[in-house]
Amino acid sequence: MVRQFSITVDNGVSIPMRDGVRLIADIYRPAKPGTWPVILQRTPYGRIMPSSFAIRAAGAGYVVVIQDTRGRWDSEGTFHAFPNEQRDGFDTCAWICSQPWSNERIGMFGASYVGLTQWQAALAGAPGLQAIVPNVTAADYHEGWTYQGGAFELSFNKSWTMTWLASDTARRLVAADPSQQAKLDALYDRTDAMEDDFAQMPLAGDPLLAELAPYYDEWLAHPDHGPLWDRIKVDGNYGQLDQAVLHCGAWYDIFLGGTLLNFQEMQKGAKTATAQANQRLLIGPWDHMTIGNATPVGTYDPGVRSWHATIDFDGIHLRFYDRHLRDLDNGLDGEDPVRIFVMGENRWRSEMEWPLARTLYVDYFLHSHGAANTLHGDGTLSPEEPGFGERPDHYIYDPLNPVPTAGGALCCNEAKSNGGVEDQRHVEARSDVLCYTTAPLAQPTEITGPITVTLFAATSAVDTDWTAKLVDVCPCGCVRNLTDGIIRARYRQGTSRQVLLTPGEIYEYTIDLWATSMRFPAGHQIRLEISSSNFPRFDRNPNTGGDIATATREECVVAFQTVHHTPEYPSRITLPMIHD
Repeated sequence: MVRQFSITVDNGVSIPMRDGVRLIADIYRPAKPGTWPVILQRTPYGRIMPSSFAIRAAGAGYVVVIQDTRGRWDSEGTFHAFPNEQRDGFDTCAWICSQPWSNERIGMFGASYVGLTQWQAALAGAPGLQAIVPNVTAADYHEGWTYQGGAFELSFNKSWTMTWLASDTARRLVAADPSQQAKLDALYDRTDAMEDDFAQMPLAGDPLLAELAPYYDEWLAHPDHGPLWDRIKVDGNYGQLDQAVLHCGAWYDIFLGGTLLNFQEMQKGAKTATAQANQRLLIGPWDHMTIGNATPVGTYDPGVRSWHATIDFDGIHLRFYDRHLRDLDNGLDGEDPVRIFVMGENRWRSEMEWPLARTLYVDYFLHSHGAANTLHGDGTLSPEEPGFGERPDHYIYDPLNPVPTAGGALCCNEAKSNGGVEDQRHVEARSDVLCYTTAPLAQPTEITGPITVTLFAATSAVDTDWTAKLVDVCPCGCVRNLTDGIIRARYRQGTSRQVLLTPGEIYEYTIDLWATSMRFPAGHQIRLEISSSNFPRFDRNPNTGGDIATATREECVVAFQTVHHTPEYPSRITLPMIHD
């Protein structure tokens, strides 16, 4: 897209909120009189970060407003993650509509929490807001953001809070009182060695975070889905939304489940038929921090630099705004609404819907002779239903020696990889990891869509966790993770209430692995890992049935775990198979 206009930039513009707090923004405008559609970003991460997109969009005939959210950087007030964004988003859009350069048609853009600010403004009914492009963000800020399957997303929550949130609060504290410098220094020291913070027990009650980010303990104090979370979630409120939405996500993103859910539910249940028709989905081969970039994702290089896979991410945004903020007939309406990157084949593909209508859901059952432990065990995976003679598999889960996280949907720990693909062989060498593997595939096999594991299992504890991971086993032996999930046993009946277990009793569990898109080449194998920890991606379950946030190392209980696979207890993974 060629620049059409010279631009002017107004820095440090003060925007009043209804309570008198003033939020600061930079405004990029075409250097020509007139009224223009406006693209807004409300960010807690510093308004300078998206300036390259702002310059491009302003040159294309948009006014771009980039605002520091309440209590962040140059804006007044106190930052508290989540609760102020509806009100402040509404007030900011109302202010934009009153400006002489605005034609009262507003879009929004940005990723992660900046995607959250878009959804919150939409939920508030912000005036003029007609099109949003939320990237790698959630549908629910309990399930799929702070918790997943009832487990606390420790690595993300703590590294995000310390590295991206508390640091600016500490900086503002020092600016007001230089004698507080020690707190900022302590925070920086700890973010350089996050492993020590992840290992900390109890999870709650950290004095430094209690001062700099009190909302962190608030999240830990509300592990059940309830009123704290309901007032801000998108899921369940689609009927009040009428925005056109370009939903952008990544196969290795921490919020992939929410991105897919938002697209599906807006297509079915947005306020108007027009809004339902104006939903688009883009899922690429990225993780949370690399969305839209032509970079490897962990050890996987999807080839997005090649001619068939290059993507102009900002240009896709602008084309979407041109259609929905300018009413340009640019051909977008005639295109398939879904665009996904198929890993393995390493190509973009357009589809009419998500999940794909031609999907054949196939159950692959767990099998063994009772020794599926490690990658060298006897666990197999096949469409054949289990027989009566199959013995269950056992392992010991020790909360003080959890299975380590290796790649996957991670974010925000700057000292480590942000996620993506890692070889899983060192994880699968552990006796507390069960491995169930198909025979080598006779032909290329595509799995694209939602994936669930149905597990029949028992434990010696009153509460525990069950984890599952889908991996690709290469003929050379390397093992590449695709997607994973977890269920905290006390939440097996839903995350709104806790129901403990009877030790030794067999229960049915559903583990949501969200989704992936992978074309396995012939000769590869599909493997399912089952265990009880994935640490520090998720907090460890101490197996006591008590308050996990306040549990100490001394309180942890070792659990004896049993996984069943018989005709009565057919443990399985349901795979979305795609045939050409």
